[in-house]
Amino acid sequence: MNTDLRPTRSDPALLVAGLWEAVFAGDEHTATRLVLRALDDGLAPESVLLDVIAPVQARVGEEWAANRMSVAQEHAATAINDRAVAALSVHPAARTVARRGRITVACVDGEWHALPARLLAEVLKLRGWHVDYLGAQVPAPHLIAHLHRTGPELVALSSSIATRLPTAHAAITACQAVGVPVLVGGAAFGPDGRYARLLGADAWGADARSAADQVQHGPLPRPETGHQTIDDLPHLDDQEYTLVTRTRTGLVRSVLHGLEAAFPTMREYDDLQREHTAEDLAHIVDFLATALYLDDVDLFVDFVTWTAAILTARGVPAHSLPPALRLLSDELKDFPRATRILRLAYDGQATTIATATATATARNHP
Repeated sequence: MNTDLRPTRSDPALLVAGLWEAVFAGDEHTATRLVLRALDDGLAPESVLLDVIAPVQARVGEEWAANRMSVAQEHAATAINDRAVAALSVHPAARTVARRGRITVACVDGEWHALPARLLAEVLKLRGWHVDYLGAQVPAPHLIAHLHRTGPELVALSSSIATRLPTAHAAITACQAVGVPVLVGGAAFGPDGRYARLLGADAWGADARSAADQVQHGPLPRPETGHQTIDDLPHLDDQEYTLVTRTRTGLVRSVLHGLEAAFPTMREYDDLQREHTAEDLAHIVDFLATALYLDDVDLFVDFVTWTAAILTARGVPAHSLPPALRLLSDELKDFPRATRILRLAYDGQATTIATATATATARNHP
């Protein structure tokens, strides 16, 4: 590894390359040294956070999805980036006086991907806000207790995984009920913030920089204390979301048994293979439940498409997905919205597989 890289104010790309090399190698010492050297050389702390560490972390996710990093490597890389942020936060160049108001930054309950929230918290500190960063997986009752105790001007909630959106909705409503406006961000809320609007958030930030800009441009109006939004998701009256969520374990078990009957080779799976298959099925059910909660077909169809790509990258035949979707649809035959969502996802995967098969056949038989 070339540890003599000296990034300059005008060349953050050089620092990105060096930091990625260190992170991929699991070299925490070099990663931290590169970040501190960049600050010594005059690169602004906010730029180091958002133009260097953030894109390196995004690449970590991309490399994991492409099966070029294991889960353990991805966790280690994320931990190194987190340590780099911590080192930056105590560098003299990052010292600021909290001359603005108070903001709470937290991840919704069940959300373990804390680095996006940490980046926002550090950017807000650099811009002069008094920030209470609560970290990953903050239960709503504890969050509300904190708000009562500290009285912030704003809560910034982060979520990267869409299946946490029902929990995020509860947290948004609870914060607003005690008179605190909510800004949300993270991949879970959609690239255009559509789910932020649907769930009643007061503001949405596409990334840490845009979120911090919104906060800086003016205070969000405080919700009326005790106000509760009623019937904001009327489609939930059909109880499909509730029933799918409650029967999650049984649905996974039934579909797993059905797959074993359809694919005899699965009966030879060892315990670890069965566990991984059950986890994949549980994710499918969870995303279906979330699509039902939001009444958004595209969320589930996009998830199935992404899952097929992940399985393919790991050498797992994606042709097992349509049978799983069909079996799940059979289990939920009395649920009109669920069966419609599953049918559309099934049709999309069946078409993709048929196209890929035809293309492969044409290549082999010109």
